[in-house]
Amino acid sequence: MAGCLKLSVWSGPRNVSTALMYSFRQRSDTVVVDEPLYGHYIAFAGPGHPGEREVLSSMDSDGRRVVRDVLLGPCERPVHFFKNMAHHLTGMDRGFLGSVTNVLLIRDPKEMLPSLAKQLPNPTLRDTGLAEQIEILEIVLESGEYPIVLDARELLRDPPGVLRRVCHALGMSFEEAMLSWPAGPKPEDGAWAKYWYENVHDSTGFGPYAPKTAPFPEKLKPLLEECRPLYERLRGYAIVGGSVR
Repeated sequence: MAGCLKLSVWSGPRNVSTALMYSFRQRSDTVVVDEPLYGHYIAFAGPGHPGEREVLSSMDSDGRRVVRDVLLGPCERPVHFFKNMAHHLTGMDRGFLGSVTNVLLIRDPKEMLPSLAKQLPNPTLRDTGLAEQIEILEIVLESGEYPIVLDARELLRDPPGVLRRVCHALGMSFEEAMLSWPAGPKPEDGAWAKYWYENVHDSTGFGPYAPKTAPFPEKLKPLLEECRPLYERLRGYAIVGGSVR
């Protein structure tokens, strides 16, 4: 199928990225692919991730081949939605970014880091993907395009409003089906789903936004200070409160 939309959503961990993938999965014109570069990242970055042996045995770990055959490969439907973690770009040539439509999905690090630390006890800036998201932002800006940035908090506050404006920015129609999905695992889930997706498997739609009330962990405060200016730069382009700014 020629001329399909190759939509690469570059997220950090714990950013409601799986919920967004499930949302697009409900569209009548879309196929979704779950973190196709995860095998490459584990092979390149080394051990330390839950279920890494299962991941490596279930998918191609050659990043260049994945880009060629999956991200830039043949189309099955008019829209291909690739859920990608931004830090999975580690060790990758960025040249292919100009051949896909890039979307950035961000979340306030004050809310994201405690959740991440439940899976990775000693997270670093590399684990957040924020540096790579800034790099993608600059590539989009240098191309003369306006970046499409989603903030997880704003998406949860107004799913239909934000999704309508995302679809408009992408030149596609909004479908009401994007607002809900069946509970449970999905065929497209990666081998890592049982370690990361428990909450989203219990969901049937975007849950309401609920501010974190627990004290922020002291040991994560230095990392928060590293993350904050990167997040704020990205947030300046976010679709906020149902409007693009």
